[in-house]
Amino acid sequence: MQCPHSRSIQWLASAQLRAWLLVLSLMAVAPLAYAQKEAGGGLQQAADKKPDAGQSPGKPYTTIFYPSGTLRIEAYVYKPEGEGPFPVVIYNHGSRAGRERLEAPFLYVGTMLTARGYAVFVPERRGYGKSDGSTFGEEVGNDVSQKLIHRFYEESSDVLAGLEYLKSVPFVDSKRIAIMGWSHGGIATVLTASQSDAFRAVINQAGGALTWNRSSDLRHTLTEAARKIKAPVLCLDAENDANPESVRKVCDSARSAGVAAKTIIYPPFTPSNPPPNIAPGHLIFTAEGMPIWRGDVQAFLEPVLENRQEH
Repeated sequence: MQCPHSRSIQWLASAQLRAWLLVLSLMAVAPLAYAQKEAGGGLQQAADKKPDAGQSPGKPYTTIFYPSGTLRIEAYVYKPEGEGPFPVVIYNHGSRAGRERLEAPFLYVGTMLTARGYAVFVPERRGYGKSDGSTFGEEVGNDVSQKLIHRFYEESSDVLAGLEYLKSVPFVDSKRIAIMGWSHGGIATVLTASQSDAFRAVINQAGGALTWNRSSDLRHTLTEAARKIKAPVLCLDAENDANPESVRKVCDSARSAGVAAKTIIYPPFTPSNPPPNIAPGHLIFTAEGMPIWRGDVQAFLEPVLENRQEH
């Protein structure tokens, strides 16, 4: 018969093994979870509905779905206090490889902008959250050429479809719209703004910085698209991103076409718990870095969105 002391040792060893397995699993997902945590993500219940005068219970936003071609796209709509109509900022999220199907409403962006009196529209482009479509990785893989560019234009079509949806939202002033995006979302922002004159302001946060060195197709596509933008452009990044030249070149191209364009490169930024697989400066646009750039974004948006003159 096995003695109680022996069984205790076996139980302790088993518990230690389970603990180590848990630690290893957390280490594996930590870098992927970083952007998700900063986005204020988490699984949310969604329903087909137009946002009304209030938000979903317990949330500062309403989750809706809208059509983009044959696809059904999820989005989060933030509404300020009051009746409106309010100017609106479309915010485009970045990639989140391995966690695409988790929803990310970007609470820190939504609440920052609604506090200034702006409605906020955050689309989960195809392949993200509960939106239809294949994920970015499934469609593009490791390609940095035409598959990559095709996918970015597809995602920008989802944003353009969201622009049409916003025209049906009663508390939104469709004459006062800005567009803003981080990383892959910055690319989607530039491409979308190049295809529509509906925007009063364009904010590019590190769009293309992680891919700039590896893709001549992306460099050409973004700089050409920037020359077609009709609204003022603000380009932001940190010195220690993978390549802040991506935002410099976009704003330079927009400026060469006669548009007011401003570039701000912030001093090096490192978050408190940086993942090992990404340039730390790229994470300046998380909630932790927001105090650095919030004032510049607000100062850029205020004169163009709070002016009610026809656009």
